[in-house]
Amino acid sequence: MTTSTVVSVASKPRSRRGEDARQSPKYRLDVVASDVLDVVRSAGGWLFDRAMAGWEVNALLPRTQDVRALQILGVRCVDLHAELSTPLAGVGLAVSAEALGVDSRIRDTVLEALNHSLTEVTLWGDGWPLAVDRRTAAAQHVLSAAARSFKRHALAAAGAASPVGPTESLRSHPKTCSPVGSELILVD
Repeated sequence: MTTSTVVSVASKPRSRRGEDARQSPKYRLDVVASDVLDVVRSAGGWLFDRAMAGWEVNALLPRTQDVRALQILGVRCVDLHAELSTPLAGVGLAVSAEALGVDSRIRDTVLEALNHSLTEVTLWGDGWPLAVDRRTAAAQHVLSAAARSFKRHALAAAGAASPVGPTESLRSHPKTCSPVGSELILVD
């Protein structure tokens, strides 16, 4: 018999300003989504590979979700609404189409990041507004063997055990997604 544990994501905002550089990882990826399973299915392997490469990967989610699947992938979960009270200052930003459509603050953050090209912006899902869609291109991530294995376990933990393919399809800004310095490969 399997039991499910519901873990409330942290609600205390992390400090975005004045952090000691020695205690803060060099690279951070903030993942904004409304559903744990969507994150795991769409980008779980990519997030695992980023975490294993030393990135701090944070999933910003609505409260009270079973986050065990993301923890398996090395992703730290925090409360979406608490985090949106301060500007997102991650080196990378990954956002689901569903989350973008629900909150204007998320949409504004994505558009600002795309306008300035200083933050790597990665997206997944369907139904992007034209202002976002025309600035991004189809990209894919080739999952490592470890990422495929951990994603398979994460899907099982989320109650959606299914085969894991060798790639994940995403969208990214062409200026920040290049063969040099990014594991995302443009396919357009």
